[in-house]
Order: sequence, then C-alpha cells, then structure tokens
Amino acid sequence: VQLQASGGGLVQAGGSLRLSCAASGRTFSRYNMGWFRQAPGKEREFVAAISWSGGATYYADSVKGRFTISRDNAENAVYLQMNSLLPEDTAVYYCAAGFPILRNVVEDTRVNFWGKGTLVTVSS
Repeated sequence: VQLQASGGGLVQAGGSLRLSCAASGRTFSRYNMGWFRQAPGKEREFVAAISWSGGATYYADSVKGRFTISRDNAENAVYLQMNSLLPEDTAVYYCAAGFPILRNVVEDTRVNFWGKGTLVTVSS
C-alpha cells in the first residue's frame, strides 16, 4: 500500500482543516488506517485510528472531540477533519496503514506502511 497525505496548510487558531490520504492498491479496505503527527523537536505521536470497516475509531485524548477520522473504501481514502485547531496542533501529519488489528495503527512501531507527511501550521 502506498499512501499520500494532503490538505495541510496555514490556519488560524480556532479554524478547521481537512486532511486526506490517498492509498494505492486493491487491498486498501483490509487495512486499519491512522494518523500520526510530529511537531518540531518532538517525537511522533498518535492522533487517530479507524478500523478497516470504519466501524471503530480511536483518538488521542488531546484531539478527542475536535478531530474526526473517516474513510471511504470505494475511493481508497482516509480523512482527518480537524476543528477548533490550536497552536499546539502544529505538526507534520502522517497517514499510516496497519494490518490486521487496530493497535497496528495506534502504536507507531507496529505500523506497516507510512505515507509522506503534510504540514499543518496553526497560528495564534
């Protein structure tokens, strides 16, 4: 599976952005998908995950209630809707694919495939 994230940019605090991750390969629907982020000078951290069917989602406490992960298996895509953005959300965001369990896209050491990141900058 090859992944390409897009949709990053500069936004003011309180604003919204929607990230997209396009996947290649006919096996996309078998993979659990996730988003991670890495802020300057910090370690990469988990943001959100969604099961292969879309029936289960999981969020980091720091984004719960503000971010929503979704997927469209017909379009081979996963999305991250980010609302009420804060300056501390500034980071490079990466999409990830993991199989067979959701945990594989919650713990970064278990991820099977990584996409190139997209930069999100939130100004105060």
